[in-house]
Amino acid sequence: MALGANMPLHRVDVRVTLDRALVRIGSDPDQIRAISRFYKTPCFPAGAGPDYVNAVAVVQTDRSPQAMLRHLHEIEAEFGRERVERWGQRTLDLDLLAMGARILPDGATFDDWVNRPPQLQRLRAPDQLILPHPRLHERAFVLVPANDVAPDWRHPVLNQSIAEMSAALPEAEKSAIIPL
Repeated sequence: MALGANMPLHRVDVRVTLDRALVRIGSDPDQIRAISRFYKTPCFPAGAGPDYVNAVAVVQTDRSPQAMLRHLHEIEAEFGRERVERWGQRTLDLDLLAMGARILPDGATFDDWVNRPPQLQRLRAPDQLILPHPRLHERAFVLVPANDVAPDWRHPVLNQSIAEMSAALPEAEKSAIIPL
């Protein structure tokens, strides 16, 4: 799962918010198996607000994908997240990137979201959970931290590892992701 924030909550530094969110995520029955370094990353989309702090965690859970997503949304709400604007500023953003090799809800829906033009992606969020995350392979702010904790995980549709997808990113995008 990916986590990030670019807006302080109650004047608390976003890194503290991420640390606290990780504690909350790792509470029973879920267990955090690995956490990447924190990275300063450019706001996405460019110019939409202050830079983010992003990380990736490997979480072991018995929850279904849908239950895990609901749980992550509950944690976001506890940390002041309001879903006002797609790709807007956030006190906490938790994204379920993948759960093993599952493709949800199906290959055709995954392909539809992966192939949507950027202008349509910005207008509408999926109305159901799509796994793996349909933008995972494009986002340096996810792949660089993910490479810290799961370089060998293979995308079940693209058949590429995190390390391979990360290596394929443009150098300018990778160099903009700065370890903290």
